Amino acid sequence: MSVGIPPRGFAGPRAGAFMPRRRSLLARGLDRGGLFRSWDWLLIGATLALTGLGIILVWAATQAQLLEAGQNPHAYLNKAIIWSVLGVVLMFATASVDWRQFRRWTPLIYTVSLLLLLAVLVAGSSVNGAKAWINLPGGFQVEPSEFAKLAVVLATAALLSRKRDIGVADTGRASLKDIGWAVLAAAPLILLVQQEPALGVMLVLVFTLGAMIVLSGLRLYWIGALAAAAAIGLYGVINLHILKSYQITRFTAFLHPNQNLSGTGYNGLQAKIAVGSGGLFGQGLFHGQFTGGNFVPSVQTDFIFTVAGEELGFVGCAVLVALLAFVVWRAIAAAQRADDMFGMLVASGVAVWFAFQTFVNVGMTVGIMPITGLPLPFISYGGSAIFADMIAVGLLLSVRRHRSLFT
Repeated sequence: MSVGIPPRGFAGPRAGAFMPRRRSLLARGLDRGGLFRSWDWLLIGATLALTGLGIILVWAATQAQLLEAGQNPHAYLNKAIIWSVLGVVLMFATASVDWRQFRRWTPLIYTVSLLLLLAVLVAGSSVNGAKAWINLPGGFQVEPSEFAKLAVVLATAALLSRKRDIGVADTGRASLKDIGWAVLAAAPLILLVQQEPALGVMLVLVFTLGAMIVLSGLRLYWIGALAAAAAIGLYGVINLHILKSYQITRFTAFLHPNQNLSGTGYNGLQAKIAVGSGGLFGQGLFHGQFTGGNFVPSVQTDFIFTVAGEELGFVGCAVLVALLAFVVWRAIAAAQRADDMFGMLVASGVAVWFAFQTFVNVGMTVGIMPITGLPLPFISYGGSAIFADMIAVGLLLSVRRHRSLFT
């Protein structure tokens, strides 16, 4: 049998013609089930939209005051952009890590947060009566209480889910012992934040802790007992004079808003006037008379919502609140898709954190909540706050990447 001779000019198949071509990292990430396709891009889009809106509102809140003082009108804007970009990097970096790693890192995160809170009480700087910041070179500051929110969420989730996730218990409920450990772990962080004092952050920590305990599967009669204990604790806080004098005056101004309008009631009154003056569509960006005229205090931080109300009107405020509500909804969806109790509790804790903080901040602006000094998530000026918020969103993305075994 003769062997055929290939015709002249036939070079044969190219080397490697039948070998699979190496695909780029981007192409693999865009495959079904790939890294990028598994992220919640709706959540990412809402987060980026809120961050961009926050940058614009901070610029609008501060430009007129800086110009009047003869300073760089873009000083706050430039810092807000830098912090937001770094925050987005932190969000994607956190989202890229397997959420199981955060469970292993929880003791370290908790310890660092605790040490930072101790450091701020020893060597921190005071602003508006609160010793809550650590000064850094270049005029930057760190607010450890913002990162305490992450520590409380992770530590509480780890302690409430430790038996359920390793198969010791199959009832889906945390034991009273686990709840006790969770409360003991969160207590030092809460007490240190109260000592600064940062009443608003303390309320976020307490409310988030309580909600996560309820969501861990606690029986109704124990929930009632904890609610009674919380009521007794609140009564003790009031009667033992644990609150500072200015905090008491804030609650008094909330309960009696028409008293002392030139003093403690001034902030709330000016905030309501600014929001109401915007009407349906607002006066336009950079045209706010109350917020731009320095009639509203802390307008770029605690009262940033007044800028949206005056300059963007009811429509702008509705869009802002809708975006924040959408982020909370996606957090709840991440909790529903979580593979285990730890992931569910982390996502639920972030959802409660964002929802409660938004309600308090917007509520104190329109007069339905006392003034507590809480920033509006993703919107208010502040590097520590935006970093903590972005890391929290990264945790949601990390949890959501894994389809739940039970849905």
